[in-house]
Amino acid sequence: MKRRPFTLACAATLLTPTAFAQGPLKLTAGKDYVKLDRPIATETEAGKIEVLEFFWYSCPHCNTFEPTFAQWVKTAPKDVVVRRVPVAFRDDFAPQQRLFFTLEAMGFLEKLHSKVFQAVHGERLPLSTEASILAWVEKQGVDKVKFAETFKSFGVASKLRRAVQLQNDFKIEGVPSLGVAGRYYVDGTLAGSMERALQVAEVLLAQVRQGRT
Repeated sequence: MKRRPFTLACAATLLTPTAFAQGPLKLTAGKDYVKLDRPIATETEAGKIEVLEFFWYSCPHCNTFEPTFAQWVKTAPKDVVVRRVPVAFRDDFAPQQRLFFTLEAMGFLEKLHSKVFQAVHGERLPLSTEASILAWVEKQGVDKVKFAETFKSFGVASKLRRAVQLQNDFKIEGVPSLGVAGRYYVDGTLAGSMERALQVAEVLLAQVRQGRT
């Protein structure tokens, strides 16, 4: 499926004023969102709908979008399961993928996810190597030895492979972007902004609930 051009890693359009919020959205497949050629298996139980956020810690647009998305997650309907998926467009993205999945495995994701963005974009710390990541997490009060073990564990490696597979299945070309119910893809370029992309996602979620495809 064809998609509008992106920069290497970061979607070109982010947040705009809420002019789009006036009245119900009328969506057009291929214009406001993309319907996948083949549905992708989701990791949710019956009655739940999965929303994926594809991101990269070093992406400035992802950093800008994070507070908006975090708030959306807090108020999302109970039948929505949100999963964040760190992307890897190049091999040097992998350390930050491992950082995300290690924080998740150790139960520190909720506490430190936003702090990673702050470290990279506010404090200008690259956090692009294992050494720089280990030094940073130790300052956050995380056991450096346990983190290093988890960082290189089979479980984290499996999560990386799954993330890359999802990135390929959704044909991700830029971030931030969203996958809905294993059927739809939406981003700021298609929707006009990432704020509107969330509104598009909500309409798609409603369609899924109604059994419409």
